[in-house]
Amino acid sequence: MGQRGPSGGFSLLGVIKKAACLDGSKPDTGKGKSKFKSSLCMNKVSHGFHLVEGQSGHKMEDYHVAEYRQKKGHVLGLFAIFDGHLGDRVPSYLKDKLFNNILDEPNFWEDPNTAIKNAYCSTDKVILENSLEFGPGGSTAVTAIVIDGKDLWVANVGDSRAVLCKNGIADQLTVDHEPHTERGRIEKQGGFVTNLPGDVARVNGQLAVARAFGDENLKAHLSSEPDIRPVRIDSSTEFVILASDGLWKVINNQEAVDMVRNMKDPQAAAKKLTSKALARKSKDDISCIVIHFG
Repeated sequence: MGQRGPSGGFSLLGVIKKAACLDGSKPDTGKGKSKFKSSLCMNKVSHGFHLVEGQSGHKMEDYHVAEYRQKKGHVLGLFAIFDGHLGDRVPSYLKDKLFNNILDEPNFWEDPNTAIKNAYCSTDKVILENSLEFGPGGSTAVTAIVIDGKDLWVANVGDSRAVLCKNGIADQLTVDHEPHTERGRIEKQGGFVTNLPGDVARVNGQLAVARAFGDENLKAHLSSEPDIRPVRIDSSTEFVILASDGLWKVINNQEAVDMVRNMKDPQAAAKKLTSKALARKSKDDISCIVIHFG
């Protein structure tokens, strides 16, 4: 969980240096596929991504993960988008640590649901315990783990979203954790939800999501517990789109699926979606990963 500083406290030096390396003024784009071989793999997996800095007056706060690993004879595809707010320290840390924490859970292979939930919560605990270095900000998260090309585990906190295309039909795999839908829990914990004219609902008049990593000042009324959805990948499972709310604010689920369903190149598909969001005047950072199966 990071390095120790001279005083014995937690140090974010390495994380901050990595965050500074991302030039948010230029699109971050790429694609790849698994190079690992395994007799357990049932479907080919490939991906493409495209991230674009928004016009909100701050530097890029979105981070992504798109990589493959071989572990205990299994081939894993690891994909995520972290949409930060009030700085990029929390999403940068999540990029470096969250998947490691999930896979290090001793019960991951037997009970992925519990392992993912525990790792989300323990990772958030570290962030909160070191809030002086992480600062006041936080991050949403949507993560997808593909196991041997046949099992998909999707989890999220906040409003970054995963949408599956199956036989051409869009299926939202995640839950948008909006303040008005969790008003009861927030008020029970001593918080409140505002819904002022011309604005979205906000926790304590500040944050537009009801679940997130970090955000120490609001944590008494926020949750870091993810919603988790398992999916069995079969011949009708075509692709999954992961994207931050900068995309979903201006493009609905079925429209996104229809827009890229006939595209064989997942990188071109991700770029098309972000370009369409920009054309529709989305001002937020826009991040998108398209994961193809078969």
